[in-house]
Amino acid sequence: MSARTTAPAPARPKPRRPARAVRLGPRSVASLLLVSAVGIAAFGWPFLAPPASGLSAHAQDAPWLFAGLLVLLVAVVGASIAESGLGPKAVAMLGVLAATGAALRPIGAGTAGIEPMFFLMVLSGRVLGPGFGFVLGSVTMFASALLTGGVGPWLPFQMLSMGWFAMGAGLLPGPDRLRGRTELALLAAYGFVAAFAYGTIMNMAGWPFMGALASNVAFDPDAPVATNLARFLAYCVATSLGWDLGRAAVTVVLTLALGPAVLRALRRATRRAAFETPVTFEAPGPDGGRDTPHRTGVTYEAGP
Repeated sequence: MSARTTAPAPARPKPRRPARAVRLGPRSVASLLLVSAVGIAAFGWPFLAPPASGLSAHAQDAPWLFAGLLVLLVAVVGASIAESGLGPKAVAMLGVLAATGAALRPIGAGTAGIEPMFFLMVLSGRVLGPGFGFVLGSVTMFASALLTGGVGPWLPFQMLSMGWFAMGAGLLPGPDRLRGRTELALLAAYGFVAAFAYGTIMNMAGWPFMGALASNVAFDPDAPVATNLARFLAYCVATSLGWDLGRAAVTVVLTLALGPAVLRALRRATRRAAFETPVTFEAPGPDGGRDTPHRTGVTYEAGP
């Protein structure tokens, strides 16, 4: 009797790395870290600067100075990310998604925080990656401000905050493994928490502008950090808690209801766009046809 031989089990294919519209390089990462550090200082300076510092003495000027600085830094980050590989196909998708987000923002504006653009930023950042998400969030907020007439010293802070919001979705774990209900639950939970974080961060940007208009919740440059923190929390509860809750709830509902269809559409568009596929050119062969075609890459045949 001959011994039985069993064929080795076929190797499982390794999970495909998700295509990214933008792959962040060292320069882009350094730019993002720099603008994030300056952004943290721009938002949190009332809690970082001691009462006796010169910055606290210019409490009414600091938000304007930080707003001008953030404009330049966001522009530098955008240019750095574009240099790292924001090709024409990625620019086209960026334009479509930014226009869609800008069109969604006025829907329900001024009504209990109904802002459907946030769920689109979460799903786009998840599929297209953190680099694309940061640029998309910033550009979308800028475009929506032009559309709604919301241009002011708060705009650079909104651009940076929305860039962080969409970039965070791209940094969530399991982009190539999680699918279905688990992924939707993760995105919904992130959208809920990030919607509150966005509102709180934007409150920090506008709070120092109040001056002495409301003495019990306004920023006091001469008060200690603990007192100003209590004032800030009271300001958030009194002015934006309901709005932030509405934004978070709308983001969760839209993510759970429309997330599967939008994620499939974004992933299908990403595969067809083939962002990371190299483009090569081939000269005509001796018989007038092409040489051996490449199995990978987008190939264009050169003319005679």
